[in-house]
Amino acid sequence: MNLSKPIHLILIGSTLLSVLVFSTLLLFESFTKLDFSLWSLFLIPLITFGLSLGVFTYLVGRFINDKIKVIYRIISKKQLQDEEKNELSISADVLTKLTEDTAQWAKTQKKQIIDLQRQAEFRKEFLGNLAHELKTPVFSIQGYILTLLEGGLEDERVNRDFLERALTGVDRISNLLEDLDHISTLERDRFALNKTKIDIVDLAKQSFKELEGKADDKHIKLSFVKHYDPIFINGDRHKLAQVFINLISNSISYGTDGGYTKVRFERIEEGKILIEVSDNGVGMDEQHIPRLFERFYRVDKSRERNVGGSGLGLAIVKHIIEAHEQSINVRSTIGVGSTFSFTLDRI
Repeated sequence: MNLSKPIHLILIGSTLLSVLVFSTLLLFESFTKLDFSLWSLFLIPLITFGLSLGVFTYLVGRFINDKIKVIYRIISKKQLQDEEKNELSISADVLTKLTEDTAQWAKTQKKQIIDLQRQAEFRKEFLGNLAHELKTPVFSIQGYILTLLEGGLEDERVNRDFLERALTGVDRISNLLEDLDHISTLERDRFALNKTKIDIVDLAKQSFKELEGKADDKHIKLSFVKHYDPIFINGDRHKLAQVFINLISNSISYGTDGGYTKVRFERIEEGKILIEVSDNGVGMDEQHIPRLFERFYRVDKSRERNVGGSGLGLAIVKHIIEAHEQSINVRSTIGVGSTFSFTLDRI
């Protein structure tokens, strides 16, 4: 018998009470020498069983519906049309179900608390990183302007140079704000893509041309792993161009002088194409990879300050790829290099 069902507890309680009444009658008869009829000995306990069954059923039913329903109103996310009329059945396994439901609710609440703590920590770290990113160029601009106001403006040897340096700082802030606005737009309306038929090989070639100057400065060779015929995919040309620009630019920034950046295309499962952007740069430790696509996350803070950039490029890349309902992955080894790989739908 399942004792977690209230009806079983009611039956047991009523039976025990009837047995107690029957035993009391027998004892009373033996002590008082009164002679109860056989019908009386069985009829009184039977009446007692019926009355106790009714009383217990009412009391337990009220307890369940007054007390346990309160718990369900606390842990349930659904609003019933008429909660007062939705009575819990005493014949059901109410207590076991309540135990399971409260355990599941507690597990969900714990997960939500952990998620909120992580989000709070992320927001705290994000605001700190944003303040640091803005503080560096603002202080530089402030220094240049103060120098000019204190007499440097009349000195032709420094005035133009300092103004150009201040403009560089303004450009950095402008780029940061533009990237922040872009990533906020992607998060708010991530599926607003203008998908068309695109030659992804040609798109990569265009990115090579755009970054040739930056690559030449570090004597880094931009190339494909092999010759590729046109490969057509269905995607947003403008946003995928950003993906290539950010990934190739990132590989140049952390590449070694005289190194390379290579792009590979490989047909995988039916209707998919795998794109890889590889370099033989400094690489990174495996512990950094899970957080690499977070806003402003720095693998090496001191080194990356000199590289420049808004620190949002990889976060933007991840949002664009996920907006295409695809995924992006990284593999990297210190001193060997890094490879960013993502998939797209092939036509």
